[in-house]
Amino acid sequence: MRSVPAPPVRETGRPGTTTPVPEPAPTRITPYRDGPYLLRGPVELTDQDGNVIETSQRTIALCRCGRSRTRPFCDGTHKLIGFEAPSGAEPRG
Repeated sequence: MRSVPAPPVRETGRPGTTTPVPEPAPTRITPYRDGPYLLRGPVELTDQDGNVIETSQRTIALCRCGRSRTRPFCDGTHKLIGFEAPSGAEPRG
């Protein structure tokens, strides 16, 4: 039988007492119809060499159209160029 690890706990204000630490919500990535990928939640963004790309917000928009002047971030250019893409997965074929 496999043992399940105990949930993380933290000490409360009273010695010897603890409170379970809630698990953080998972990071969510949403491709917006005709727009960017929206990333919500804690994420570390890196370039292909492993260098961290600074993000100061917990929600960031990543370019999907390839024409942003602030890549990898979205600057709204997709609206100007008429970029089209579905929000869901496209059929594989």
